[in-house]
Amino acid sequence: MGVEYLKSGKLEAERSVDDAKVRKIVETALADICARGDAAVRELAEKFDGYAPASFRLSQQEIDELIAQVSPRDLEDIRFAQAQVRRFAEAQRASMTDIEIETEPGVILGHKNIPVQSVGCYVPGGKFPLVASAHMSVLTASVAGVPRIVAATPPFKGKPNPAVIAAMHLAGAHEIHVLGGIQAVGAMALGTETLDPVHMLVGPGNAFVAEAKRQLFGKVGIDLFAGPTETMVIADETVDAELCATDLLGQAEHGYDSPAVLVTNSRKLAEGTLAEVERLLSILPTADTASVSWRDYGEVILCTTYDEMLDVANEIASEHVQVMTDRDDWFLEKMTSYGALFLGPRTNVANGDKVIGTNHTLPTRKAGRYTGGLWVGKFLKTHSYQKILTDEAAVRIGEYCSRLCMLEGFVGHAEQANVRVRRYGGKNVPFGEAAE
Repeated sequence: MGVEYLKSGKLEAERSVDDAKVRKIVETALADICARGDAAVRELAEKFDGYAPASFRLSQQEIDELIAQVSPRDLEDIRFAQAQVRRFAEAQRASMTDIEIETEPGVILGHKNIPVQSVGCYVPGGKFPLVASAHMSVLTASVAGVPRIVAATPPFKGKPNPAVIAAMHLAGAHEIHVLGGIQAVGAMALGTETLDPVHMLVGPGNAFVAEAKRQLFGKVGIDLFAGPTETMVIADETVDAELCATDLLGQAEHGYDSPAVLVTNSRKLAEGTLAEVERLLSILPTADTASVSWRDYGEVILCTTYDEMLDVANEIASEHVQVMTDRDDWFLEKMTSYGALFLGPRTNVANGDKVIGTNHTLPTRKAGRYTGGLWVGKFLKTHSYQKILTDEAAVRIGEYCSRLCMLEGFVGHAEQANVRVRRYGGKNVPFGEAAE
C-alpha cells in the first residue's frame, strides 16, 4: 500500500513566499542598526514593542526588584529546572576532554577546548514569556565557562517579565537587556554605542529572529539555523488518539506556522487522532494559534510498516520526535535525523522544553540531518596545537614535509621544512629542492 497522507500541510512554494518577505524586512533593519547604532535600535524597539526606556540594560537594582516580584514557588520551580539542566550540561562538559599524545618520538599533538569569549543569548518573550529558554542558553553557556554572557528578552505586556529576568540572573547572565526581535540580535552581534558586540548568538525566536541570525552568521557564530517549532509523533496501536492529539497540539500552540506531524501504521489511530484534534481545539485556550498551525502545517501520514515509518521520519527530520510504539529502542537505534527524541508514552516534548534537563534549542527545517541542538559543546571551540621536542623528530618530519610540499609545487612551504632539516640535522638540502 505504501505511504498515504490523510492530511497535508502548506506546499513548500507557499512557505517560500513568506520567507522572502521576512528576509527583506530583516535585511533593512540590520543595515539600519549597523549604520545608526543605538538610535536605530531605539526606533525599532518603539515600533515593534512600544517600549523604549532610558536604558534597555537593567541595573542590578532593577534586577533585584523584578526578582522580588516572583513568588517563592515559582522561584523554587525555576531553580529545580535549572538544577536539571546544569546537571546534564556538566556531564556533557566532563565528556569533552583536552588531549595530548606523542604520535612519533618527540612529536606532540594535542587539542584544547576553549570557551567562546562572549555570547548573546536571546530569550523569546513577546507572546509567551519563555522562562525555560534562559536555562537552555544562559545556564549552558555558564557551565561551558563563557566569561561574558549577554541576555536579551523583549518586554512582556509593556514591561520586563519578572520570571524571565529571574531565570536569566540565576542562570548566570552578566548583562540583561530588555530588548526583542531583530533589534536585540542585531545590537548584540553588531554592537552599538552602549552594547559591545558578542562573538556568538544563541537561542530560539520567531521568523524574524531566526532570519536575523542567518544573515549575521559569519560575522558572529550561531548555535543553529532555527525555524518554527516542529513536532512529530511516531505511534502505533499501543497508544490512543488522546495522547497523540495532545502531543501534537501541545507544540502547535507555539505559533501559526509550527508543523505537527503524526506518523503511524494504524489507520484507526490516524483517523481517531484527526477527530480528537478537532475535539481538543474546541476547548484548548490557545486554539486560536494551534488551529491555524494545524490547518496549514499539520500532517497525518499512514504507513504500512515500521520501516516505512522510520524512512518517513528520517526524511522529515523533525525538531521534536515523540516515539510511542512497541519498539521505542529500535527507533532510538535507527533514527539518524532529528532534533531530540522523546521515548515512550511516559515522557513528552514539554518535559524537554521546560524541565527534564536536555536542551530545547534544537535543529528545525531538516537541519537535524547535519547538526544536533544547542549543548555545552556549542560554546566550546576545539583548538589543536603541536610541538616538536627533539632534533631527530624535526629532521624526520621535516624531510617528509619537504617532499610533500614539493609534490604540490609549494616551494616556500618546503623551505620551512628544509631550514629545520639543515639546522637540526646538519644536512645539505639545496634551496628550493626536496629533502632526500
